[in-house]
Amino acid sequence: MKIHLSRFVCMDVESNLVRMEEEAARAAAGGADLVVFPEGFLHGYRRTLDPALARARFRRVSGDHPRTGFVFGSITEERRNRLTFWEGGAERASYDKVHLFQPNGEFDLWEPGDRYVAVRFRDWTLGLLNCNDLRFPEQARALRLQTRCDALVAPAWWPWRRDHVWRALLQARAIENGVFAVGCCVSASEHPLETFAGAGNHVFDPLGDPVRTLDDHTYLLDASVRDGLLVDPLEMFVDIGKVERF
Repeated sequence: MKIHLSRFVCMDVESNLVRMEEEAARAAAGGADLVVFPEGFLHGYRRTLDPALARARFRRVSGDHPRTGFVFGSITEERRNRLTFWEGGAERASYDKVHLFQPNGEFDLWEPGDRYVAVRFRDWTLGLLNCNDLRFPEQARALRLQTRCDALVAPAWWPWRRDHVWRALLQARAIENGVFAVGCCVSASEHPLETFAGAGNHVFDPLGDPVRTLDDHTYLLDASVRDGLLVDPLEMFVDIGKVERF
């Protein structure tokens, strides 16, 4: 699967919408099977966007490029930090961020989601995460064991100064679950209300090795890499419900 990860610079809402459509068109024309945009890429924390307008644009973009899947992650809707997956002009899945990040005041903006979500896309099952969710390995493990996902896709608004943590968590989730881990982070926010330097984009294969990119956007996920797994949690997982403390 050929994926395109945006390195989006979040500016004013209207120009963000225009640039989102332009980048989506370029990625689709370049043969991307899946295009991923980062968390809050259209409005950040301090700008406002009518979710109906965002959805209309998402519908148009995915309808114009029906051979490509799109992860638009994320918008504010119904007091949720909501990631949506679109294909062929239709929304096929939505996921509300479960693990909100207290230091950024996210509990004042949103309510946490109450379910984990995966979506089937062609021959792949994609487990959906959002930024701080990566700190909670039980979520990634549940997606792997219960949905048999092949890849974890995590949009994010993660700071550059903590890129080493972001990268380490992605790599750990890939290794411990034997899946691809795809991290797409906002590149920056350039707006009078909110300036921010984002972390990098990183992709790790099921062995924990980084997937290289030649253009800082395009990554090829080769499913045959999974044949080299030493430990497959789907086969080796032991379900222990009892914990004793002495």
